[in-house]
Amino acid sequence: MERRITSLISTQLSIPVESVENTVRLLEEGATVPFITRYRKEMTRNLDEACIRAVKEKHQYFIELAERKNTILKSIESQGKLTDSLKKEIDSVLSKTELEDIYLPYKPSRKTRGMKARENGLLPLAERIISQKDNTGERNTIVKPFITESVPDADAALQGAQDIIAEFINTDAELRKIIRPILFAESEIKTAVSKEWAGKTSKYEMYYEYRELAKKVPSHRMLALFRGETEGIIKVGLSSPTEKIINLIEKKYIRNTGSIFYKNIKDAVADGFNRLLLPSLTTEVFNELKEKADNFAIEVFAKNLEHILLAPPLGPHPVLAFDPGFRTGIKIAVIDATAKLIFHDTVYPLPPHNKKREAFEKINELLSAYDISYIAVGNGTASRETEAFLNEFREEYKKEIVCVVVNEAGASVFSVSDCAREEFPDLDATVRGTVSIGRRFQDPLAELVKIDPKSLGIGQYQHDVNQTLLKQKLDESVEHCVNLVGVDLNTASHSLLSYTSGIGSQLAKNIVAYRDANGLFSQRKELLKVPKLGKKAYQQAAGFLRIRNGKNPLDASAIHPESYDVVTRILSDLKCGIGDLMGNEKLSSTINIESYVTDTVGRETLRDILKELGKPGRDPRDTFAATVFDERIRDVADLKEGMVVMGVVTNIAHFGVFVDLGVHQDGLIHISNLAHSYVADPCELVKVGQNVKVKVISIDIERKRIGLSLKDVDTIPVS
Repeated sequence: MERRITSLISTQLSIPVESVENTVRLLEEGATVPFITRYRKEMTRNLDEACIRAVKEKHQYFIELAERKNTILKSIESQGKLTDSLKKEIDSVLSKTELEDIYLPYKPSRKTRGMKARENGLLPLAERIISQKDNTGERNTIVKPFITESVPDADAALQGAQDIIAEFINTDAELRKIIRPILFAESEIKTAVSKEWAGKTSKYEMYYEYRELAKKVPSHRMLALFRGETEGIIKVGLSSPTEKIINLIEKKYIRNTGSIFYKNIKDAVADGFNRLLLPSLTTEVFNELKEKADNFAIEVFAKNLEHILLAPPLGPHPVLAFDPGFRTGIKIAVIDATAKLIFHDTVYPLPPHNKKREAFEKINELLSAYDISYIAVGNGTASRETEAFLNEFREEYKKEIVCVVVNEAGASVFSVSDCAREEFPDLDATVRGTVSIGRRFQDPLAELVKIDPKSLGIGQYQHDVNQTLLKQKLDESVEHCVNLVGVDLNTASHSLLSYTSGIGSQLAKNIVAYRDANGLFSQRKELLKVPKLGKKAYQQAAGFLRIRNGKNPLDASAIHPESYDVVTRILSDLKCGIGDLMGNEKLSSTINIESYVTDTVGRETLRDILKELGKPGRDPRDTFAATVFDERIRDVADLKEGMVVMGVVTNIAHFGVFVDLGVHQDGLIHISNLAHSYVADPCELVKVGQNVKVKVISIDIERKRIGLSLKDVDTIPVS
């Protein structure tokens, strides 16, 4: 990539140019973002993952710009209009918008009024009018030679010439560059209710007559306006500083007010702006507002997803999973410590069956037989009733068990997915869903990667935003989480492996197939025996894949195989074995990293190696802590204003935070009720999956709305 481009990226991102150049070089060599972040810190000067992804996006932008330049140059050349100066101008451009402005006069399009006028021979007349050299004389005399069968009279000739001038104005790249920022800065969004909805109530009532400076409209509101327009309830328009811009165009194009064609030029300016330039730039404004709103909504979605994926895991403990129901009964499934389904059944303790005693006996039998101390209950229909039933069970049988309500969003989608059918071809979809509930309690990351994030109910306007960008960003979030935590090579599913650095879907299938055919991997380098997994993929993946109890203890850590030689040197100097060093923070802290710095292994890498030696394969996720809902509160009707209750954050939007209180209807903490001070981003205070103590400040049972507040709750005991 050219130095001027890497320098521009460096300036735009406030990153040293050397870091940009090295990152770009690594990306072009096929390195993944997680690999560069973790194992090439010396080359990037310790850039974090967000910075590296930003460099990658800029790099991709300029690749696309170069490809577009080639297409445009070929197009103009095929028209015989490519000059050296035009080629130089195109080559020098570093913006897609500027490039398209330059291309506009040469862009093939449907026949316009200006094109028709040119075909009728009116270009010389347009050029004469715009030259403004005629201060005296009769217009009709000048126009007369242009009257033909296609141009019946002087008025038609002048109109055709004006159409050509209007297109000159519309395709003036320099003019667009001047007008665009004015339009973006000073235009207002204005809305009106559609005729069909006039006088009717809707959730968009506040936008029936609304105006706001376009640049100040919050992203979530912009998406709401677009959705309201899509639903046919409101109309969204742009009010622009028309007079100011027309005066600006006139200042450029009208140089002689004494010209006999002064009025014609003035009319052409107004027409060029109102008919051609304004609609084009208005579309640009709306596109930019949409892009900005999409980016914000997607960023919120991605953050929420990361918080869910990185939720504290229970770990390798057997679990009894419950998928609650009334008429259809409660589906139960025993999941062992390795996430394998051992047993499943259905019990009917709730109305209308009320077979509580049978259910008690079955559950007691399973807990004893499989030494289970944890129960996961899906948070759907009948979840609170199921909790109450389990509390009765605990009291009667004196069982020390932990019951946890698990968000089952997406479990039903997973249950009918190809992934679920492939693993459990003979099981009913409801049983598959129950298994998913149990597994996501054991390890949210390992289970949720199997489910489309859009099915998890954590997105803001997720169906309205750019779907390609949404998928890309969500995939990046999953990739980040998977590689941050690391992947157990011998237990990971195809889904989990496919997000591992350097692997992808096909190699993940090959790894699983190899594992099924040959048994568990005993060391990392055995990966090179997997079909189609070459040295590059191995380099990118190895450090993120873990092998517990393998031949080499280092394979259970995040230390990359390329650094094993360094560890061997350290062991030799310490005169100890790997078993003496791994997990021994006291011993690893005595190692002087300066003794091991080389041209290929720098201080940052060595610090990471020592951290891993002290705490090998450490999990960055928090320790699991159960959320306990108030047993007395099972329905919205049980809530009272002023109550302080415990809840779990289920979703975060720009305007506030949604909290599950265990009443089958999430409450909302509006952004104004998060703190006494100004809050720019709710994600700064809370995260999805977090336990929170909240105060109930409003209840609307009919509309199923619960208003909550975080203000001052720390000083108030739970009700």
